[in-house]
Amino acid sequence: MVNDESSTQLNNGLEFDLFSCPVCYEPLIRKGPPGLNLPAIYRSGFKCRSCNKSYSSKDMYLDLTITAGSKDYNELQPNRTELFRSPLVSFLYERGWRQNFNQSGFPGRDEEFKMAQEYFEPVIGGLLVDVSCGSGLFSRKFAESGTYSGVVALDFSENMLRQCYDFIKKENPALATTNLALVRADVSRLPFSTGSVDAVHAGAALHCWPSPSNAVSLCHSNCSVSACSFFIQTAKDDTNQLCQVAEITRILRSGGIFVGTTFLRPSFGNSSITSILRPFRQWERSLQNYNNLTEKEIEDLCTSCGLINYRSKVQRSFIMFSAQKA
Repeated sequence: MVNDESSTQLNNGLEFDLFSCPVCYEPLIRKGPPGLNLPAIYRSGFKCRSCNKSYSSKDMYLDLTITAGSKDYNELQPNRTELFRSPLVSFLYERGWRQNFNQSGFPGRDEEFKMAQEYFEPVIGGLLVDVSCGSGLFSRKFAESGTYSGVVALDFSENMLRQCYDFIKKENPALATTNLALVRADVSRLPFSTGSVDAVHAGAALHCWPSPSNAVSLCHSNCSVSACSFFIQTAKDDTNQLCQVAEITRILRSGGIFVGTTFLRPSFGNSSITSILRPFRQWERSLQNYNNLTEKEIEDLCTSCGLINYRSKVQRSFIMFSAQKA
């Protein structure tokens, strides 16, 4: 939960902020006006005492990626990641792209928001992070609802975050001064301390997340020995979303809730048929830009990452699921 200052005051006038370094996960020191709102964060500087790495805002979003500030290094991203960094796709996302999801069973923004709010009811009043938020379609709704102490709209795409800010300026300028932050970050290296977030939302995102590149390092610092062995083996195989869901589990407080929506992959009722087809499905996934899972695979994914009380609602290819950190 975020207090009014969104940080802890130190004796020297600096503050420990709610954000953490994406490299070492140590809380960042913040210098500047307090508060979890766009103007205050834009005018603040952030620094990690452990890594001595500095972070600052670009346009109206705070860049908390590992490569923030790099001048020469440029990391090659998967095609599905680069697609959503495109200015054209970012512009079109709420202007027709997202509306086409209705054809697959997505009920639409208002109904999906209502469903998510029902799942989040036990953590109302806490800090919510909307990962892979895109143009902030739901981040803005969560912030406007006034039911959370703070909302962080988080995405890897710079242009999606710019679109989010443009929508705020045009539709509800007062939202810029509420407890809402725009943050650029990698969903596999979330810039929050362990156990610091009450709620995580991932709307139409799970199928877009890339294969884990840092699964072993995350296991080493955050998982039990048995979970680590499973983590490494799965990374060798092809459960692409495991790293990201494990990272979400890491930042959630005990009792925190993860809610996500995605496109389902058709499943076969016969378990023996599923076992036979699994090697072919892994090969097929390697050729596709998206990683759609079956409902059972999503439940297994959440359980494998230590989440409990799994629930879901399915409508054709649409699924909204919820799970809780023990």
